[in-house]
Amino acid sequence: MSEASGGPAALKTGDLVLLDYEIWADGADHADLVDTTRDDVARKADAKIPEGQTLEPRPHLVGGEYFPKGIEDSLVGAKVGEVVKKEFAPAEAFGERDPKLIELFSRNEIARLPEMRKEDAELGLGTVLTIRGRRGRVVTLTAGRIRVDFNPELAGRRIRAELKPLKLIDGAVDRARAVVELTYGHGKDFDVSVKEGIVTLKVPERTKFDLSWAVAKPRLIEQLRAHLTPKAIHIVEEYVTPAAGGGGTTPAPAKGASGAKAKAPAPPAKDASG
Repeated sequence: MSEASGGPAALKTGDLVLLDYEIWADGADHADLVDTTRDDVARKADAKIPEGQTLEPRPHLVGGEYFPKGIEDSLVGAKVGEVVKKEFAPAEAFGERDPKLIELFSRNEIARLPEMRKEDAELGLGTVLTIRGRRGRVVTLTAGRIRVDFNPELAGRRIRAELKPLKLIDGAVDRARAVVELTYGHGKDFDVSVKEGIVTLKVPERTKFDLSWAVAKPRLIEQLRAHLTPKAIHIVEEYVTPAAGGGGTTPAPAKGASGAKAKAPAPPAKDASG
């Protein structure tokens, strides 16, 4: 963070920051919490928080794709420590509502959907259904017909955001951990080291058999190359083989490395952040 001009430098697209925020969708007579890093705000709004967890500021890629473009753009030019408060028209946020995306289906067709054939299936206002590859919400029910809205849930609503970038994330280890958090999650669980241009990630136990990890790994390697330009990336997964006859284990590590020598990449294009 440069202070040559008398203060923190303005944020630019591609910066990694620790971000504190709350985002609301305004309705005719109420407001709904969309997302927040503020535990007190979430609890006051009766938002669902996993048991035992506390919300806190999170890594964010400025100008990425975690928020709609209008919200992302509002961070570009902001300064660390500055509170950005802004309202966004639907077109700048989650888009306008399209009446053509509200469609009518027979109860018989809905009853044949895989999710409605489960023993605990319930059909009511707000039920999310997947129909012909599209996800929509039930908005009306009659004796024989069901109307489903395929618009994004927040389409057509004005959005209010309060965003505060707390600090730039710098230092190779912190940046690598932030990239893990943005790409896969659980960044705090990874053992991360960066030495002589080599990034090493030791995979935590919870991740080894997680199918989403296998999907996220190629993207993670791409993002580590973009943000750290390392000589190589080592991803270490260690498995201990139980000793024959029980009574303890003997270490038999099977270590794998991904992302061998990486060339310096071109500047990153639009990146996903969350």
